[in-house]
Amino acid sequence: MNRIGVIGTGSMGSILLEAWLTAKALSPTQLIVHNRTPAKAVRLAEKYPGLSVAQSNTEVAQTSSILLLCVKPSEYNVLLEQLAPALTTNHLMITITSPIKLKQLETQVPCPVARVVPSITNAAKSGVSLCEFGSRITQQHRQNIFSLFSTISQPIEVSETYLRVSSDITSCGPAFLSYILQQMIEDAEKETGLSHEAATYLVTHMLIGMGELLKQELFTLPTLQQRVCVPGGITGEGLVALQKGVPGLFAEVFHRTHAKFAEDQELVQQQWKNHVKQH
Repeated sequence: MNRIGVIGTGSMGSILLEAWLTAKALSPTQLIVHNRTPAKAVRLAEKYPGLSVAQSNTEVAQTSSILLLCVKPSEYNVLLEQLAPALTTNHLMITITSPIKLKQLETQVPCPVARVVPSITNAAKSGVSLCEFGSRITQQHRQNIFSLFSTISQPIEVSETYLRVSSDITSCGPAFLSYILQQMIEDAEKETGLSHEAATYLVTHMLIGMGELLKQELFTLPTLQQRVCVPGGITGEGLVALQKGVPGLFAEVFHRTHAKFAEDQELVQQQWKNHVKQH
C-alpha cells in the first residue's frame, strides 16, 4: 500500500487511523498526518511510534500518494490552495465529506477523486463504508480503495443519488438508534424502578445479541420479529404502542437530514463562488 496522508485528525479522521492501525492493515510508517490543531496529530504520533506528523498540508501531499481529506466543507477552498503546488495526476484524493461534489473537486485538482463515507462502527472493524467514484477513477483505484476500507468495514459503491439516504442509515443510524435505546432505558427506570445500570446492561446485551442473530443470518429483521411476537402474547401488546408512534418517524428524520444536506451544499456552493471572485 502506498503512503497515505491524512489531513484532519478530528473525530472521524482519528477513528479511521486507529481502526487501520489496530487492525494492522497499515503500519504507522505508512501514514503521515496533519491537523489544524497540531497537538491532536502529535498525540497520535506519540501513541503510534513511526507515524509522521507533517508541518503543513503541502508537505502531506509532497510525501504521500493517497490523500484522505477529513475536514469540514468550509475548509476545502483554503485546503485545495495549499495542496495545489504539490498535487499531480499520480495522486489519489479521497474525501469523507458529503456536501462536496466530486465533479466540483475534479475542476480544482489534477488527480482522481473519490468519496468514502465512513461510520463510527468502523472503529470496531465493522459496519459499512459508502464509496462514490469520480470520472477519473480507474479499476485499479477502485480495487485499492476497496482493499483499504475492507480491512475495517464492508465497502460498497453507492451512486450520488442515494448517497445521502445511505449515509443517514449507515453513518447517522448509530446515533438515531442510540437515542431510541436510551429512551427505552429511561422509560424502564421511570415505569418500574429498575436501576439505570441494570437497564443499560440489559439493553446493551440485547442489542449485541440481536446483532449476532443477524450477523449469523439466523434471522432477518421480519422473521426475528415474527418469532418473538407470538399471537396473543405480551410482545404483541407492546408492539401496539410502537405501531401507533413509529410509522412515518424516519420519513421525518430523512426529510430533515436531506433538507440540512441541501442547505450545506448551497452554503458550500456560495463559498466556492465567493472564493473564485476573490481570486
